[in-house]
Amino acid sequence: MFIISNFLNSLATILDIALNLYMWAFIIAALLSWVNPDPYNPIVRFLNNITDPVIYRVRRVLPLQFGGIDLTPMVIILAIIFLRGFIVTTLHQLAYSIALR
Repeated sequence: MFIISNFLNSLATILDIALNLYMWAFIIAALLSWVNPDPYNPIVRFLNNITDPVIYRVRRVLPLQFGGIDLTPMVIILAIIFLRGFIVTTLHQLAYSIALR
């Protein structure tokens, strides 16, 4: 059973790191939207490619633009924080409970 426990623990850690990196990608993309970055810059294109599909889906469901301020990235960041707190913690606790058996 320790193999399943170690697998779940590792999966939770990798998921936590991936969600953390995705959250920082949204933060950086939101900060870059305040300035006018070069759209042909590879870093800007990469950030837009990984964040824009999620932003467009959330904007269709929740139109959160008020007076030129877009709150969509804030909602996405809060959702990522929730997922990190719920799924990652649940996987760690499940791995711990399996290890105790």
